[in-house]
Amino acid sequence: MRSPEQVRWDFVQQWLDKAENDLRATEILLKSDLKSFETIAFHAQQSAEKFIKALLVRHQVEFPKTHDISKLRNLVLKIDQSISLKLEPADALTPYGVEFRYPGDFDLNHQHATKAFQLAKRVKRLIMNHLKSYLAQGRPIDPEE
Repeated sequence: MRSPEQVRWDFVQQWLDKAENDLRATEILLKSDLKSFETIAFHAQQSAEKFIKALLVRHQVEFPKTHDISKLRNLVLKIDQSISLKLEPADALTPYGVEFRYPGDFDLNHQHATKAFQLAKRVKRLIMNHLKSYLAQGRPIDPEE
């Protein structure tokens, strides 16, 4: 049976894996000849959202089911105000998580998609830098094992 620390570690890793997969998808699609910039921006938003959720899980901060980066970033204030402020530009990704997923009058271009990718990479750098020492310790060992 896993200890609570192991469960948390595993859950953080799952969020990080999902975030990294979305970031890789963003990069691959951006380099391809696919011109679905809404799809690219969506994966960038998803990546940023999941990196932030990994941080929240690490610090046991509960969060609602939301795609709103600003709401999640405000929860980061409970952990580290400076990180929350550094994440503020990522608020611009929020519309890509929902609004741009449906047909409408939106017209994204390569520049928008590239900016979304850059913002997602920034979120990754900030979160991974914060989690560096936690991750370096490795998965906790159950004292009963």
